[in-house]
Amino acid sequence: MYELTIHTVFCAAHAIMLRGEREPVHGHNWRITAVVSGPTLDDDSLLVDFHALERALADIVRPFHNNDLNRTPPFDRTNPTAEMVARHIADSLASRLDADARSRGVRVTGVSVTEAEGCVATYRT
Repeated sequence: MYELTIHTVFCAAHAIMLRGEREPVHGHNWRITAVVSGPTLDDDSLLVDFHALERALADIVRPFHNNDLNRTPPFDRTNPTAEMVARHIADSLASRLDADARSRGVRVTGVSVTEAEGCVATYRT
């Protein structure tokens, strides 16, 4: 099994609902780690192109950067917890893998979101 890991960071605010109460709006430097895995390489001996993966991840988080997640789709309808941010990014990244990669069994195996030092939420697929 081969595995690639990419990272990005974006700055955004949010206020989550906790037990029916909305917490105050506050910001984070959200650190994203995405992992893609697969059993075979392509004809160029790549699992996937790092740069293509980085571009896809950048496109996914671009709408969140310097915004309030509570006002940014899909979190204008969903509690913008670190767990839900991780799931959204994983699902979005999976949908952007090219057909060749998918045909070789390449998949997003996890996305971790570090909201604050020592506080990491991971969504595994």
